[in-house]
Amino acid sequence: MRDTDGRNASQVEAIGYFAKDNGVELRAVEMDVQSQTSVDAAIERIFEANGRIDVVVHNAGQMVFGPAEAFQPQQLAELYDVNVLSTQRVNRVILPHMRRQRQGLLVWVSSSSAAGGTPPYLAPYFAAKAAMDALAVAYARELARWGIETTIIVPGAFTSGTNHFAGAGSPADEAVVDEYEGGPYAGFAARIREAFAAIVPPDADASTVAEAVVNVVQEPFGQRPFRVHIDPADDGAEVGFAVLDRLRAEMLHRIGMHDLLQPARLFQS
Repeated sequence: MRDTDGRNASQVEAIGYFAKDNGVELRAVEMDVQSQTSVDAAIERIFEANGRIDVVVHNAGQMVFGPAEAFQPQQLAELYDVNVLSTQRVNRVILPHMRRQRQGLLVWVSSSSAAGGTPPYLAPYFAAKAAMDALAVAYARELARWGIETTIIVPGAFTSGTNHFAGAGSPADEAVVDEYEGGPYAGFAARIREAFAAIVPPDADASTVAEAVVNVVQEPFGQRPFRVHIDPADDGAEVGFAVLDRLRAEMLHRIGMHDLLQPARLFQS
């Protein structure tokens, strides 16, 4: 968790109360996934305290909203850093431990936008999440023979219960935004927000994503699904990913590497 002594201090306190009330061992550790130094220190602290690391959940994410043209290149780079490069910082420190263990689980929180229907004005975010999903798929194949499992959680749009939309970043080039608002895309931003609110069921609960992660972790080795979809708006991603994943699997069969579709069991249960 980032900024445990600052804006997230109340969350750290809540974690402490939860652990005490439920008799569980649960601690918040300071980690900024945009800092390799912070990642190194956090993972070293966790490993020293526990002697092993079993599960990693890649869930860091940031959204932006606005015409793609109005975002400066640096804004896209920063978004890519949070959504994609952060996973590589963590993996490069975590995976040596998991490979020595011959066991582990990576859970990636992707987005239905990488294979489902998408609206405009979210292009930088969608591009970053698609890149993360592609990285997750590649890692799954490269880690299978080490006995390390992969599950990709695929949430759809949630307009409440998360600060994604409320905390979305804006384009830096306001002049370009004004041109879009003053031209044929006048009122487009408001229309997209209204459309999202209309297609997402009012009872859509973002906590179902967290529950999906818990369920995956609790599954025994070899029975964890490769993808889990939680998509209240039903944007078609489940069909899109089914096709993509099948094509990728067929290629592995063609080149004689189909064993990479399942993790090798290299430990005694």
